[in-house]
Amino acid sequence: MTRPDPAALRAVIFDLDGTLVDTASEFVVVVQALRAEHDLPPLEPARICASVSNGARALVTLALGTVETDPVFEQQRLRLLELYGEVLGSSARPYPGIEALLAELAARGIGWGVSTNKPRAYAAPLLERLALQPPLGSLVCPDDVSERKPHPESLLRNCRELGCEPQQAIYVGDHQRDIEAGLRAGMFTIAALYGYIEADDDPALWGADASVDCSTQLQGLILAPH
Repeated sequence: MTRPDPAALRAVIFDLDGTLVDTASEFVVVVQALRAEHDLPPLEPARICASVSNGARALVTLALGTVETDPVFEQQRLRLLELYGEVLGSSARPYPGIEALLAELAARGIGWGVSTNKPRAYAAPLLERLALQPPLGSLVCPDDVSERKPHPESLLRNCRELGCEPQQAIYVGDHQRDIEAGLRAGMFTIAALYGYIEADDDPALWGADASVDCSTQLQGLILAPH
């Protein structure tokens, strides 16, 4: 895909955890608490951070060394989510440069939104507590669609809500499923290499149209004239 010229750009859509907002510190607290409840020693925080984008099920598996077929797995998943609800928004912060980018997008009349696999019960309160300005124009969670990412349904819904065509938008994400969803939607994709990426993952294989090593590089890449 060719990057939309800033004059033609109508929207920038972000993945949430690991792309727009750094939430890892909260999940470190949650995983360590879950392990403590099972008399397990703390994990190296970096291991937890790398797994955040894989969701609650992966974090339970990491925390307890269990598998989803375990009869008590669902109970453990719900307990992890309960613990997360207690700390949600307490230390999460937008990545450096994000607030400046959103302000510049607003100045240019470009909308922004979020497409996440995080349930709305957690995504919406988190964004509300962060109070990013200007407010986002579209939040699409797995609750809102029949197929979650890497299916493009979420991103296509973002585009409808933001009043643009996919080729007029850019999607930024830190996971292979983000890039796959963006490409399948017909959008220009940016891999956020600063996000939560497992040690054995290779973003070079994701097929992203572009990538950034640091969140502060996003504004220059997105808004640079052709």
